[in-house]
Amino acid sequence: MWGGRFAAQPDDAMQAINASIDVDQRLWREDIEGSKAHADMLAAQGIITREDNAAIQGGLDQIAAEIAEGRFPFSAALEDIHLNIEARLTERIGEAGKRLHTARSRNDQVATDFKLWTMRASREAGDGLRVLQQALVKRADQHVDWIMPGFTHLQTAQPITLGHHLLAYVSMFERDRVRLVGGALEAAWECPLGAAALAGTGYKIDRDMTAHALGFHAPASNSLDAVGSRDFAMAALSSLAIAVTHLSRLAEEIVLWTSPQFGFAALSDAWSTGSSIMPQKRNPDAAELIRAKAARIGADFAALNAIVQKLPLAYAKDLQEDKALTFGAFDAFSLSLTAMIGMIETMRFNREPMRAAAARGYSTATDLADWLVRELGVPFREAHEITGRIVRRAEETGVAELAHLPLSEFQSVDSRISEAARALLTVENSVESRDSYGGTAPQRVREQIERWKEMFA
Repeated sequence: MWGGRFAAQPDDAMQAINASIDVDQRLWREDIEGSKAHADMLAAQGIITREDNAAIQGGLDQIAAEIAEGRFPFSAALEDIHLNIEARLTERIGEAGKRLHTARSRNDQVATDFKLWTMRASREAGDGLRVLQQALVKRADQHVDWIMPGFTHLQTAQPITLGHHLLAYVSMFERDRVRLVGGALEAAWECPLGAAALAGTGYKIDRDMTAHALGFHAPASNSLDAVGSRDFAMAALSSLAIAVTHLSRLAEEIVLWTSPQFGFAALSDAWSTGSSIMPQKRNPDAAELIRAKAARIGADFAALNAIVQKLPLAYAKDLQEDKALTFGAFDAFSLSLTAMIGMIETMRFNREPMRAAAARGYSTATDLADWLVRELGVPFREAHEITGRIVRRAEETGVAELAHLPLSEFQSVDSRISEAARALLTVENSVESRDSYGGTAPQRVREQIERWKEMFA
């Protein structure tokens, strides 16, 4: 396809490092879509005949069928998906196939194809996040008032509800979805097609026609930027890296919750594995692998950023590596989402161990401090000090929960503390009292569940 300037074939190693067909053949749909739009525009502008366009359109449809059915003869000698399709088109329809590449370059062609693929993959990833959100909302609805410990520093802090905890991830994944579907797509809104190699073209093309035919907002306004930039892929990988970080945090909690030391939940047989030597083991391998894939996706973003940051304008062959990184990241993200959805949908939660853990560690101490402020007008810092002394008395006497500490012990620290205050210190009363907007009280959690359901409808 480019051999007129060369008298000898490339070395085998040169051909191996230069070829990308094993990776970029995934762009075949986008390549055919872009070529069909380009040919239509060339015909509309009188650059090729309508007869040639008809032959090109028919030939590309036949090639699409060949690839979809696994009958296409991919060739590494033709380097990439673009030359493979063009060569096959010429085999099928003759001279008309050679006219398809008029007024374009592989530089704007690959940028267009890659943008189209990245936009589609970002939308699909956003759709997958929505499925996970729906699964989490369903489980939150089933466990809206189940009490569990809330942690800071992985130390018991205050009682919360399981429904509240699960909804925290729904909020995280909503921001991730907005970044993927909004931010990543916004970075790709200009169409590179027609920028040619780097300087535009002397043919009287209609770039608005091809941009709109392919679903872009407008043609790219600078031909150098159009072919030399990959920030759309970087934006997508950055959004994926953030989203998979949230997946990894949830995966880490699943690992903790399903351990015997926590006992908060159990994974189904479908989403856990056993040990080759220890028959009692149930391993959370899927959750652990999500954590590992989060590291890989973050590395893919870092690698693409490192590739692009050293490149002068416009195109350089370094950018051939962008697709392997991006495809790999989206594949890993999709698999991680599937695994997480499966685990969330089938996981069994254990109410009593969660409730018991929530009561340990004097988790309702803040409720006592708040009572002192609210009922007695004690300044909060003083209330904090009084409550700390009472917690120390509970530790010294071996009482596990503040609600079980005798009233006399409370009053030995501050005689103003009444039975009404002590009665507030159960974990049930604690979560019921946290009824500010966005709080853990079951009635507030139910409100948020309904809000999410309305949003998903």
